[in-house]
Amino acid sequence: MAAERTEPRGGRPGWFGIDPAAARVAWTILLIASALALLYVLRQVLLLLAFSVFFAYLISPLIIVAQRLIPGFRPRTRALALVYLLLVAALAIAGASLGPRVGSEVRGLVERLPEIGKQVSSGAIVSETLQRHGWGEALTGQIESTVRTHAGEILTSAQGATVAVLKWLSGAWVIILVPVFAFFLLKDGERFMESTTALFGRPHHRDRWRAIVQDLHHLLGEYMRALVLLSLITFVVWSIVFLVAGLPYPLVLAAIGGVLEVLPLVGPVVAGIIVLSVTAFAGYGHPLPLLLFIVGWRFAQDYVSAPLVMGRGIELHPALVVFGVIAGGEIAGPVGMFLSVPVIAGLRIVWRHAGPARERRN
Repeated sequence: MAAERTEPRGGRPGWFGIDPAAARVAWTILLIASALALLYVLRQVLLLLAFSVFFAYLISPLIIVAQRLIPGFRPRTRALALVYLLLVAALAIAGASLGPRVGSEVRGLVERLPEIGKQVSSGAIVSETLQRHGWGEALTGQIESTVRTHAGEILTSAQGATVAVLKWLSGAWVIILVPVFAFFLLKDGERFMESTTALFGRPHHRDRWRAIVQDLHHLLGEYMRALVLLSLITFVVWSIVFLVAGLPYPLVLAAIGGVLEVLPLVGPVVAGIIVLSVTAFAGYGHPLPLLLFIVGWRFAQDYVSAPLVMGRGIELHPALVVFGVIAGGEIAGPVGMFLSVPVIAGLRIVWRHAGPARERRN
């Protein structure tokens, strides 16, 4: 009996004996893996482009205001150049007015870091701080011995974090490219989107793409403006409270709180820990009211300020936000935490617009 010859489905012979359906699946997997590998190789450039997009959305309202209210600046290029000049002037004025005070606070904090390190390694700073607030000598002695035992690990971790920050700062010069890329995005962004839309052959595909882009445009604009506004509110309020309360290094600590406000969930917690730690090491005598203020401010920001300035553009469940922040931190560190919320919200928009297409296909 002759052996039966098996043929691929559809009656077509396979390429080197490979089923065409299996070949298509393997080819698709290969393309996806290659795209992911390319994204990983170009991750630095893509991050630079992402921050350029965020910066463009940040200053876009200023350009619109300049076009509408200032005579002679109706052309977008003129308004864009004017906004850039005003931003440079504002930064120069802020640096001239706040620079000396912030510089002196930073120098004082840096000069004191070796002393704080010695006190931490000996455990004396912990026992002195606890005894100053009424803790017993026996309990503080036990805590001091525990800290002295693990002081090497603490200092090693702190040194590693410092080295990582300095390494990041050494490559942070590329940040100057962010406003350069943002300039071209703002100048030719609409033309680029029209060219991209024209690539879709079918009208309903073009309409769906326009709808997705419009929703993403609204989302990113609202998210960036909300983040900047929340950061400014934190910096201003913390500066006033810290100056009135007599905290050491008030402007530096307030600036840290404002900057870390852009990291969802994790940033405010880290800022609070930094403020409490620095003030405790510097001998500030009222840590409990300071802790109550930081906790109360967190509730005010999360339940009063954030809902007012965020609007309804970002509607994500808190559990999803927590998962996204943790995943983003594992993938790309602080940058991943910053990008986690807009990425998840953007994927949600794409999924929502893909619903009608799935229903039509089914």
